[in-house]
Amino acid sequence: MIRKYIFTCLIILSIASPASGGQIGDVTLPDQITVADSTLTLNGLGMRTFTFFDVYAAGLYLPTPSTDAGKILATDAPRGMTMHFLRKVEAEKIADAWLEGLAANTPAADASLQERFVALGSMMETMDKGETLSCLYNPADGTTIMVRGQLKGVIPGKDFNDALLGCWIGPKPGPGEKFKAGILGQR
Repeated sequence: MIRKYIFTCLIILSIASPASGGQIGDVTLPDQITVADSTLTLNGLGMRTFTFFDVYAAGLYLPTPSTDAGKILATDAPRGMTMHFLRKVEAEKIADAWLEGLAANTPAADASLQERFVALGSMMETMDKGETLSCLYNPADGTTIMVRGQLKGVIPGKDFNDALLGCWIGPKPGPGEKFKAGILGQR
């Protein structure tokens, strides 16, 4: 009877567990996503922490895995970043973080780039635990912003996506060096 119970529990757990995906903490992100007609592979995972609290888990998706931030930014190819929130974060704080990331990693940003970051900030909503925010770049269209799976807008320009991705993999990543190393697949 005990063997049957254990066997049944194992079957249930194997069905309930995802077949594949990258896991960080309690968050599992898919191994692949599709942007336009391109299949992107999970490059790495990072955990954004603030003080002692986990804020969000994130995954960087690329057509070909790379640990080189410069090479990733130099390549004009589809890419994506997904954040899975682990606590409530107000829209204003998210918008402010984008502007801080731009100032820290793209200090020579022209007025057009700054305006597009302001537009990004206006698309933000307060995120609750379990909700996702995705930034999906397609060279033909620009960066599609998805909040909770809903389209918020598309921001044109590779320069915009480079600056946005630079907030995470630039010289002064807002979430920190450990996060940067994680999404670059360096650890």
